[in-house]
Amino acid sequence: MADPVFAADVESFRRFHAVDLPERIAAGNGALAWADVEPLGCLGVRTPAGSWTFVPRDGTVDLVEGEESADTVVGIDLESWLGLISDLDTPPAMLYTDRLEAVRGNPMRFMRWEPGLRALFHGRPVYDPNAVDLRGLDDRPLDTACGFILDDLDGDAADARHFLRTAGYLYLRGAFAPDEVASMLDDAAVIAEEAVPGDQESWWGRNAAGDEVLTRVLRAASRPRLAALHDDLRVLRLVSMADQPLAAEVDQGPDRVTVLWKHPEMVDGLGDLPWHRDCGMGGHALNCPSVVVTICLTTGSPEAGELRFLPGSHRASFPFIDGTDVAAPEGASLPITAGDMTVHYSDVMHASLPPTSVDGPHRISVLLGFRPESSGHHRGGRHYNDALLGADDGQVENIGRRLAT
Repeated sequence: MADPVFAADVESFRRFHAVDLPERIAAGNGALAWADVEPLGCLGVRTPAGSWTFVPRDGTVDLVEGEESADTVVGIDLESWLGLISDLDTPPAMLYTDRLEAVRGNPMRFMRWEPGLRALFHGRPVYDPNAVDLRGLDDRPLDTACGFILDDLDGDAADARHFLRTAGYLYLRGAFAPDEVASMLDDAAVIAEEAVPGDQESWWGRNAAGDEVLTRVLRAASRPRLAALHDDLRVLRLVSMADQPLAAEVDQGPDRVTVLWKHPEMVDGLGDLPWHRDCGMGGHALNCPSVVVTICLTTGSPEAGELRFLPGSHRASFPFIDGTDVAAPEGASLPITAGDMTVHYSDVMHASLPPTSVDGPHRISVLLGFRPESSGHHRGGRHYNDALLGADDGQVENIGRRLAT
């Protein structure tokens, strides 16, 4: 039977909550969500078509019409509601674009409810980092820090393909020679010099001394050598380890290649990223599976500000949480050095952690996106991450630091 078709209207809102969602909950989605949302209290969602409250109890989640019993109530429009139940819109996107009204309680609780809502709506399990059991082709536990070399990607590349399919990421050592890395660093220096706060093509933050710091430039494809990376055979071979055919994000203009800089002691901005998924600003059902390739130009050590992954989390959901929070998972640490590459699915949870040392060099990386040819933006926009732009000073708020409140 085909999935029901819903629209952003009163009738769909009523039918979803009165008929379709109760059936999904009874079929097991309620039990799937319960353990994660039980400590969070009751969540009420208000729309112009009415309100419903999600009530965790007795090993499942009950639906109660109205919002009187809710500990937290958020207000959203019907287009946002439709995107939410279709796995196309997200609480972070609604927060960043001011489409969320805090009616009662802390709206960050709505963010924390997201894995539970995805379980209820879509039957997607909640990831448990302490219970995941990942195995190699030999049925032995997967070494989640395992690295591959280019030769491993030849032939059927069964081990590499299995690793990416199972862990959600793949680490490739020694892909680029020192002279190639030096050329990319030269290009990175040029675009850093050209970046201006508020140019809507870069991200900025502030460090503990109050200095304005550049953390990301989106228009790196303005440099021909960086733009050509989308056609580099090593990059394409790495991307081909995915089970699905994926194409370069060529329709995004100059910002289809990004360069990021890690800095120590950041207090504002998104120089450090919480545990997140790249489709966390929306579009999962339309754009995933897609992948991001990261080329490290300096070092990826903890001292430099490392990139960590939650192995196997691309098949489940996990809450957004600041990487330095005491409740944050440890994740997989990779011994990345200059010239190494990683590829990860956009829906695998990963974090860009603060450097543990004030002494450099700190991590500088190039990012490239690849996605299905049928991908797009369900609201008609250009790129989901454009929601992060707009501030006159180029600052991007790190809402991950508000999640513990």
